[in-house]
Amino acid sequence: MNVHGFLLLGILFSSFVTGLVIFFLKEENHRLRTWLNLLGAGVKLILVAALLWGIHQGQTYSIALEFLPGIPFTLGADANSVLFVTLSSVLWFCTTLYAVGYLEDSPHRSRFFGFFSLCVTATTGIALSANLVTFLTFYELLTVTTYPLIVHRGTTEALRGGKIYLTYTLVGGAILLLAVAWLHSLAGPVVFKERGVIQTLLASHRGELQVIFLLFMLGLGVKAAIVPLHGWLPKAMVAPAPVSALLHAVAVVKAGAFGIVRIVYDVYGVETAATLGVLPPLALAAGVTIVHGSVRALFQDELKKRLAYSTVSQVSYIVLGAAILGPVATIGGLVHLVHQGIMKITLFFCAGNYAETLGTHRVSEMNGVGRRMPLTTAAFTVAALGMIGVPPLAGYISKWYLKKGAITAGDEWVAVVLAVSSLLNAAYFLPILYRAWLLSPKAWPHEHDFGRWETHWMLLTAPLVTAALVIWAGVFAESPFSPLAWVKLIATREYGP
Repeated sequence: MNVHGFLLLGILFSSFVTGLVIFFLKEENHRLRTWLNLLGAGVKLILVAALLWGIHQGQTYSIALEFLPGIPFTLGADANSVLFVTLSSVLWFCTTLYAVGYLEDSPHRSRFFGFFSLCVTATTGIALSANLVTFLTFYELLTVTTYPLIVHRGTTEALRGGKIYLTYTLVGGAILLLAVAWLHSLAGPVVFKERGVIQTLLASHRGELQVIFLLFMLGLGVKAAIVPLHGWLPKAMVAPAPVSALLHAVAVVKAGAFGIVRIVYDVYGVETAATLGVLPPLALAAGVTIVHGSVRALFQDELKKRLAYSTVSQVSYIVLGAAILGPVATIGGLVHLVHQGIMKITLFFCAGNYAETLGTHRVSEMNGVGRRMPLTTAAFTVAALGMIGVPPLAGYISKWYLKKGAITAGDEWVAVVLAVSSLLNAAYFLPILYRAWLLSPKAWPHEHDFGRWETHWMLLTAPLVTAALVIWAGVFAESPFSPLAWVKLIATREYGP
């Protein structure tokens, strides 16, 4: 066991221990619960920073345990896992700050934050998993820990949304289990490795590998919200705003997309997947999802549902990048894993601010909100323009690499899909900005007065920080410390120099 592997356990258990302690706190222990939440999120962030520094110094990190004979439980830090765990830890600190302010006067806070921390643990475990069995374990744990967050309010609508979510994800999990077991029977314990690990099976098990790949895409496609497996996502929007933010930007849909990246790059390998002919159907499914999600978003008046269908579209950019053969498209897809996260979490933070401060839940109710809440609306504007792909924001960088990669690979139809998607993005975001900034404000019957602040300072701080990240990731995309720089390194390792 590598001594540096204990850092991985620290990253994993920093949120797990926090969650267990919070479960036993009384509701009135508000101050202690707040400090425990922020301490757990802060410790995780510091440990991930130490991991990044160690990797920069040439250290390797891994730890292996064996609870069942022949089935090792392993954690590791490769390029893909470091990308995802860094995104998760940064955005989870912001979400924790936001959630503390958002749920300040809500009941059952200890239960909420207990499961919230366990959800962090599951997502961290998915990021750091070094083989398929470990990944599957944390992937299913994520389903179990997010369900109580979705149904937190206990209303009929929340319970119905939670039931739909659980039905979809448990079926997807069962299909994923079948795929893992089948591949395990052919190849033994499957570890994640650059350029894949199953090349030796290609000659003798070609048909089986194609079917197993399809099962992987079905199982992971549920959480990644690929059409027609996306029906749970809009229904889950009954959850509180912090839950919506984590579902879309950090946890569930991102776990599905990250899983697809793992299968394509680190189990099959892009060259083997291309030889099997499984990438074009995956690209087609992603393209259909991109257009479908954007079209459905056009017709949603409820703000969170419009953002939900936007997520259906935007997450498939990541899948599309994995399905197009070539390093340039890989860069576009992987960097969108980060860029979509920081843009979408900003939008959901802002949507929560409008609901909490003004009682505004619908686009048709947003006339003049920019004058009443200028900082929140400025953050929303930055993220929305980034989603459209306006330079020099983060979304522009992702779309530029995806379009260039598609053209380089000879898949011109993908460039057309991306152009249509950008036009649809503009069609469902620009009317919101027009209403917010240019139409006359009205009285809001459910307005909450926060004094000299436009809203609670914790609710305001989080979207301002993440909006700043949207600007930074675009303006300083070519800097050595940007997400793009790290993703270029991954692409080089996958395809060679």
